Amino acid sequence: MGRRWLVYPYHTWMLLFTVIPLILIFFYAFTEPNSTQFTLENIRHAAEPVYLGVLWHSVWLAGLSTLLCFLIGYPMAMILAKSSVKYRNMLVVLIVIPMWMNFLLRTYAWMTLLEKNGPLNAILLHFGLPAIQILYTDYAVMLGMVYNFLPFMILPIYSVLMKMDQSLLEAAEDLGAGAWTSFRRITFPLSLPGVYAGMIMVFMPAVTTFVISRLLGGGQYMLIGNVIEEQFLAIGNWSFGSALSVLMMAIILVSMLFLSRYSKEGNGGGMFF
Repeated sequence: MGRRWLVYPYHTWMLLFTVIPLILIFFYAFTEPNSTQFTLENIRHAAEPVYLGVLWHSVWLAGLSTLLCFLIGYPMAMILAKSSVKYRNMLVVLIVIPMWMNFLLRTYAWMTLLEKNGPLNAILLHFGLPAIQILYTDYAVMLGMVYNFLPFMILPIYSVLMKMDQSLLEAAEDLGAGAWTSFRRITFPLSLPGVYAGMIMVFMPAVTTFVISRLLGGGQYMLIGNVIEEQFLAIGNWSFGSALSVLMMAIILVSMLFLSRYSKEGNGGGMFF
């Protein structure tokens, strides 16, 4: 037996909170409500244009938010990796501290900042600039996604950059490569595993979120997460909610397989350069 018994709690946890819920989701998705009769009607209903439009809108916003997190997070990860140990730990703590706060509180804080009479418009009016209406728009939803999920992009990239062999950069410099060439040919390709991990960790919660869209979107912008929540909690149609969940899981799985394919090939740098 040895220490094999140590894995039993993990297997029990995975069985109770991952495997069984997934089995139930697929069971409800392919059965009629309040029945065990097999049917594809739920899937067909979930594939109707109105719901595909909501799903596409969710994927679009999540994709843009993931891209913004990458554009902001990669330079921040490089700054962290190149900082001295004295300041590096402090900067990492500053990035992680917001995650200690309740998710709802962080989102409510942005509602206060973006409201019509909030601090943002007060600053604009102070400098003679016109007030802007961001709250209850797609921009507010994306801002909430980027703010809440940005650490999930920074930390994986930072972890990979910290483990990078600096002698490769020194060799490139000895061979006459400039800073941009070293980044394009060495740093960025070697950091792609962290980039892929960050994209997955940001995209998955962004495409499934319903709290951010409900609060910052004011209920005017329904994402697929809001529709699924409504089916389970408000309407009580678990079969249709499960069918939508299966459809969303398929989208996420395809995205993960797409990123994993480039990650395993090891030549993903061609995607960007």
